[in-house]
Amino acid sequence: MSEKTRYSDEELQEFKELILQKIEKAKKDYEILKSSLNNTDGNDISDTSPTFKTLEEGANVLSKEETGKLAQRQEKFIQHLQAALIRIENKTYGICRETGKLISKERLRAVPHATLSIEAKNNQK
Repeated sequence: MSEKTRYSDEELQEFKELILQKIEKAKKDYEILKSSLNNTDGNDISDTSPTFKTLEEGANVLSKEETGKLAQRQEKFIQHLQAALIRIENKTYGICRETGKLISKERLRAVPHATLSIEAKNNQK
């Protein structure tokens, strides 16, 4: 029996459903991050003393920078998941881009947008 060169349509459908669920959750998380950046919660420091206000604004800027970075990472994650959906449609999903072998199902379930097998990932180090 020869080694499988790609996942079956049924297996691809299973991964597609997993990825769609992850995209939905990631988009919700992204929206939460975006809304916190826009400061829609209504907590402000307009009625506090000037000294405290300055300290609070400094902490706010730092927090906004961190939230902005998280939002960017989340957006990138969504893009990677959407690229994985395209690979499913092209029936190239789950094939390592370096070795050409199938990426293990366990790895794809943990990291559904993976394009490298564990073997290839370890060789990068």
